[in-house]
Amino acid sequence: MDKSTEFSGKRRNEILASMEQETFDLLIIGGGITGAGIALDASVRGMKTALVDMQDFAAGTSSRSTKLVHGGLRYLKQLEFKIVAEVGKERAIVYENAPHVTTPEWMLLPIIKGGTFGKLATSLGLKVYDFLAGVRKGEKRRMLNREMTLQLEPLLRKEGLKGGGYYVEYRTDDARLTIEVLKEAVKRGAIAVNYCRVEQLIVENGKVAGVQVKEQFTGAVKQIRAHCVINAAGPWVDTIREVDGSKQGKHVQLTKGVHLVFDQRRFPLKQATYFDTADKRMVFAIPRDGKTYIGTTDTTYTGDIVHPQMTVEDRDYILAAANFMFPTLELTAQDIESSWAGLRPLIHEEGKSPSELSRKDEIFISASGLISIAGGKLTGYRKMAERVVDLAAEAIATAVRRFPRSSTSQIKLSGGEVGGSQNYEQFISRTIAKGIQAGYSGSEAEQLVRRYGSNAELVFAMLDNHKGLPQNTELSKARLASLYYAIEHEMVVTPADYFVRRTGELYFDIRAVHEDKDAVISFMEAYFGWEHAETEEHRAQLELLLKDAVTPIDSQ
Repeated sequence: MDKSTEFSGKRRNEILASMEQETFDLLIIGGGITGAGIALDASVRGMKTALVDMQDFAAGTSSRSTKLVHGGLRYLKQLEFKIVAEVGKERAIVYENAPHVTTPEWMLLPIIKGGTFGKLATSLGLKVYDFLAGVRKGEKRRMLNREMTLQLEPLLRKEGLKGGGYYVEYRTDDARLTIEVLKEAVKRGAIAVNYCRVEQLIVENGKVAGVQVKEQFTGAVKQIRAHCVINAAGPWVDTIREVDGSKQGKHVQLTKGVHLVFDQRRFPLKQATYFDTADKRMVFAIPRDGKTYIGTTDTTYTGDIVHPQMTVEDRDYILAAANFMFPTLELTAQDIESSWAGLRPLIHEEGKSPSELSRKDEIFISASGLISIAGGKLTGYRKMAERVVDLAAEAIATAVRRFPRSSTSQIKLSGGEVGGSQNYEQFISRTIAKGIQAGYSGSEAEQLVRRYGSNAELVFAMLDNHKGLPQNTELSKARLASLYYAIEHEMVVTPADYFVRRTGELYFDIRAVHEDKDAVISFMEAYFGWEHAETEEHRAQLELLLKDAVTPIDSQ
């Protein structure tokens, strides 16, 4: 198979069929950030690696987070120093390896009379945080008086405000980070396919030897064999453990987090802010691309894992938190432009509330040899992958075949070849100029460069010499190029894949989704050769997501 088409949505069924012809060293169940990280680590070490996901890649937890690669300041409060130290150092690695999807963001922590953190506790906590997380010299914490704090963010409540702490977090696009990790894994030899649900485990002599999957659109059943199977299914980890008959002892507890999105004209936040609520929880409010998003909730969840939704109670909780800290705004439900709800697969701890549950990861090895990993954080995905692949390497090593240690700390992700974080803005300027030369406007070129990094030049050229593409004059050149790239190089097979996880527009530019959805669906219908019923099914799925983004369900 042509290397350039190994992650093509158009050739996905062909890629899946090829997986039946091989026996892999490693087969990963789950294409979120954890599974993607494992695929990259394993492929870099020389393992023949496969990955399947029952939905689209990153469709579960890994596209529904607070979208921060952060150092875990809140875990100091829970005295989880090891987590703070590890994820603090890991975020710097993520930033260097993928500056196009990771951005330093100065965060303001207001100090309010009677709040969770006083001046002394904030100063000491941020200093310990700087030390544990290995924070760069220019990003170490600063303490601000009341006037300086209000100058940074005039919308803050003035009543009881004493000052603030100022420190750096890292903002990311969680879904695109996952996709870039996975694309790099595929580039290095891994094979990955979305919309393939694991129905059964293949067990021989009491040991797991592969999986049986069902392709979600055609119903085709395939068997994929491997020497080692890793269960990285996020919220579905225990579902796979039940299939394996090994769910016992510790188990996953799901908690739900909801975020609301407002246009900056209605919520003109200048400064990313991390603040405590009236019930002593912590909430982020972050400006991004002309919007402000705020969250999150943290409640026990027992509903539909595939389709978690915002409730009226979730919505009203976040609105109350926003209006408490930014009282002059007087935000209402009508001001909400979009939202998302996601699930955290945490390890259950008796007697602890959802907010108190540890975010540390745990690995379970069953008698059948199935390796399961649960818990953890987006920021720590690389170290989680390293630990899992170390175990897998040991399990499948032979006297004549050994695998090296992890080296992913030095691996640039797909799109990350931009000359390092120090040279990123110069790279942006140079590549925007190339986009303009290729016929894109300056704003279009910048958007594509910032989204795709060093892959932007490939995106610019996608429409060259491709006269066989369906003709669609309703879509701009930039839209058409990014859509075609997403199909051919990021395994997009539904409009939702593109609008939600490859561009994030359903959350941060929902108007553009409404404007372009019909033309995008028409293009995909012609390109994939969908029957009318298939087209309507994909249209209905996108319409449901658009509705869910603004319409809460009754509180449960």
